[in-house]
Amino acid sequence: MAIIDRVKWDGSPSQLAWKYPSQELSTGTQLIVNESQAAFVVRDGVYEGPFGAGRHTLSTSNLPLLRKLVGLPFGGQSPFSAEVWFVNLASTLDVRWGTPDPIQLQDPKFGIMVPVRAFGQYGIRIDDPKLFLMSLVGTARSMDAATLAEYFRAMNTTRIKTAIAGAVGESGVSVLEISTRLDALSITLKGVLAVEMAKYGVALTEFSIESINVPETDPAVQTLKAALARRAEMNIVGFDYQQERRFDVLQTAAGNQGSAGTVLGAGMGLAMGSALGASVGQMTETIAPAAHGERLALLRDLAALREQNILTDAEFDAEKKRILA
Repeated sequence: MAIIDRVKWDGSPSQLAWKYPSQELSTGTQLIVNESQAAFVVRDGVYEGPFGAGRHTLSTSNLPLLRKLVGLPFGGQSPFSAEVWFVNLASTLDVRWGTPDPIQLQDPKFGIMVPVRAFGQYGIRIDDPKLFLMSLVGTARSMDAATLAEYFRAMNTTRIKTAIAGAVGESGVSVLEISTRLDALSITLKGVLAVEMAKYGVALTEFSIESINVPETDPAVQTLKAALARRAEMNIVGFDYQQERRFDVLQTAAGNQGSAGTVLGAGMGLAMGSALGASVGQMTETIAPAAHGERLALLRDLAALREQNILTDAEFDAEKKRILA
């Protein structure tokens, strides 16, 4: 194989590290390094460099590992076998990430287990090219952003899942409302992941969560959305959950046969607008003395309200006295 007298980058822009295809060099070989690149000469597992932007003549002055070749009868151009690695130092900003399977989270507001997926992208820059080559590239012929993302995928996914689960739990915000906090969560995750990537000579320059979503067809998600819709409806009309339950019980009682049902039905409007005890009191005060059977029916309805913890014992006793008076 011919001795190479000039070595320069010939990789694609997407590659982070690229190895020159020939290893037959000489002590007069010209090494050309572009801006935003660094180069290393590797012989017998020893890295010499980095060589920065410009033209470099490979010689014993900048390659100490070649000093033992001095004096060999090759006209001052001692041949040797070595690898030349180029590292792309430019930032790569479009590395995609995503959770390969849903994160099972308990919604902090409603206690329902919901599957959650997250997607986004991040940017990287090779900050320590020698560490990057030694720890990640190894004996491969090249390394691009997609391959690097695959290396980091398992590590990042675990930490992303943990961080999202922690953020949802601490915020008290429903999973369906967490999208309002993506910026803060992205900053938190960047800090966590940057520490891990730095161990391999990679700087995390950007990190963003574009979406945290849930599968629309999942039964738990449908239940959660129905609960949020119901809560919004009650907020609009000025109801809370306990008031709605009281209204439901009164509606059921109003549908019963007999005068007791008629009396409770007539009082539903009062129950919606004021406290239940006062409402029942106003209803019973309008009742003319009823027959024995009708009084028993009304007492049964009041007992049901007490069993539902809607009426206290004291309120029940007061209404009972009014009915039996």
